[in-house]
Amino acid sequence: MAEIRPTVIREEKVQAVNEIATKLRNSQTTVVADYRGLTVAQVTELRRQLREAGIEFVVLKNTLTRLATAKENLTELDQYLTGPNAIAFSTEDVIAPAKIIAEFAKKNEKLEIKGGVIEGKVVGADEIKALAALPSREGLLSMLLSVLQAPVRNFALAVKAVSEQKEGQGA
Repeated sequence: MAEIRPTVIREEKVQAVNEIATKLRNSQTTVVADYRGLTVAQVTELRRQLREAGIEFVVLKNTLTRLATAKENLTELDQYLTGPNAIAFSTEDVIAPAKIIAEFAKKNEKLEIKGGVIEGKVVGADEIKALAALPSREGLLSMLLSVLQAPVRNFALAVKAVSEQKEGQGA
């Protein structure tokens, strides 16, 4: 039987802590959720939805995650690292992980959002849920486009009204 050397295990743990720290550093939004009571099928479905949105959803050891939060000066997150947790990391979309997990939690009461990190700031479950209530990135962009088009549209309507008025006077 092969002997397990403590240095090999320690190196693996150091590497794992560094990977978690990198994920925390590069993530726009990180959501910590308690998944106790979910079936394997439910967890698989949640992972699929998150993966389709480009979000990584992993189960990590709390002790290793706490070491990583200390490394990244996010120790406030430690209060949420109790019990079995799954953590969603999103490097691109700020709103997507909160929205997907919150929607899933509405249908599956066993999933509980604990807290997370939004753009480097540790927040509680309420802030994550408030973020989830915001429109998607596409929705926000369409709202912005609508606001930007309004003055041009109003100007075009005014020009058209003036030209119709001039035509009416000329006839």
